[in-house]
Amino acid sequence: MTTLTQPTVSVLLDRLFAEADALENSRRRERTTMSPERRAADRADYRQFYARMKDQPLPVSPETGRLLYLLARSSRARTIIEFGTSFGISTLHLAAALRDNGGGQLIGSEFEPSKIVRARANLAAGGLSDLVEIREGDALETLARDLPDAIDFVLLDGAKNLYPAILSLLESRLRDGALIVADNADSSPEYLACVRSAANGYLSVPFGDDVELSMRLAVAARGNGASTAP
Repeated sequence: MTTLTQPTVSVLLDRLFAEADALENSRRRERTTMSPERRAADRADYRQFYARMKDQPLPVSPETGRLLYLLARSSRARTIIEFGTSFGISTLHLAAALRDNGGGQLIGSEFEPSKIVRARANLAAGGLSDLVEIREGDALETLARDLPDAIDFVLLDGAKNLYPAILSLLESRLRDGALIVADNADSSPEYLACVRSAANGYLSVPFGDDVELSMRLAVAARGNGASTAP
């Protein structure tokens, strides 16, 4: 049995996903009455949007959660960076992979303090707190310092317009073969252009409906103009 399928974690995740679904249905109804001006303001000011979403989990899907576990586990990741922790649903999947890989460190960043409280409580309930550090504040600041020398795995699931900037912060520490998963990446065309360009040193492919899976190439492969997915 894996950590992910142990009742302590699996039952917790089932409950969190069910709660998230109920809240998401409410959010969808709200969006139908949202003015174009409010939608534009949310896109322009990520701080305003995420402050307004403080009670929304905004989680990855259950399928993406399992994908995160599979990728982190199969790549034997020991150092993971997560942009956008929210209630910690994706964090639980990644920390479970770290546990089964023999340990490691996950550094997350979350803008909203109340979400950090919930995420830490969920990690404690899942018995995975010892593997996770959640940094409070803007990720452009919290992920700009005190990072591992080599990063094995990255999850991008915060403000989509920040994906290129966050990747730039981490890029020099990505080990050869490091994996980057970007949720809802279609909302960040600039990010997709970056990881789908051979000149930038990535091999990248869309995965499912809303995930971009990328790999950091070795220096030699970058120099040889490795091909990328369309």
